[in-house]
Amino acid sequence: MGFFEKIKAGMAKTRAALSGTLGSVFTGFSEIDDDFYDELEECLILADLGVETAGKAVEKLKKTVREQHLKQTEEARQALREILIDMLNVGDPALNLGTQPSVILVIGVNGVGKTTTIGKIARQQVEAGKRVLLVAADTFRAAAADQLEIWAGRTGAELVRQHEGADPAAVVFDGIHAAKARGTDVIIIDTAGRLHNKANLMNELNKISRIVERELPDAAREVLLVLDGTTGQNGLIQAKQFKEIAGVTAIALTKLDGTAKGGIVIAVADALQIPVKFIGVGEKAEDLMPFEARAFVEALI
Repeated sequence: MGFFEKIKAGMAKTRAALSGTLGSVFTGFSEIDDDFYDELEECLILADLGVETAGKAVEKLKKTVREQHLKQTEEARQALREILIDMLNVGDPALNLGTQPSVILVIGVNGVGKTTTIGKIARQQVEAGKRVLLVAADTFRAAAADQLEIWAGRTGAELVRQHEGADPAAVVFDGIHAAKARGTDVIIIDTAGRLHNKANLMNELNKISRIVERELPDAAREVLLVLDGTTGQNGLIQAKQFKEIAGVTAIALTKLDGTAKGGIVIAVADALQIPVKFIGVGEKAEDLMPFEARAFVEALI
């Protein structure tokens, strides 16, 4: 099954919700007028684009309709697709793994599927012929390192861990030195996700970042924020906070198969101007897919 088919299947709930509302906007209006725009904006908000992003999309559509002298609502649908694709294209959708080793620092609140996402990325990288090392720097959550160890066993990745409650930065230091000694290609670092304790989290992530910068100053580095797509606008709030704390460079949106509000992908990319690099539309390892804006929008609308 190709990307488009997987997205279409995984986003079935969102598309079903949208086809009942958005579809009726394009078929229910014979002309493009203020009522059409109002109805369209409301539908986009309900699809979880959020008020700001939905408003921006509709304003861009109005401009396109004026400039291109569009008359038919079907023409407006095609124009909207291109606008949404453009809103999603905010950076390189591929991971920056141009050095040996490269580093992926994975952040996000507990319960979003962070450890599972790490395992799935590890599998993809191992299957691509890369030597992968997982670093269990979430030392505060019981069994976090155990979960990562299970994924290491499943994927063929290596693992560096310490005891529960150990200093996360010390685990990262050990991991980097192990990676250098073993000729690792990709280091994936798991981190704690206690956003409610913002000051401590900020200090912890800053400390980890300093270790990485000091020990691997020339390494390609991604700060990958994992968000649960089912949380909608709350996920966007989390994303804004993490961007402020950790300098996020990439987004992975999980559990999109479980929500009728997949428009959150567009809201996050547009509001943060950070590329979505992965979306999760199922439980299997292959259901975490590299993101393609055009295929995503075309499967959605």
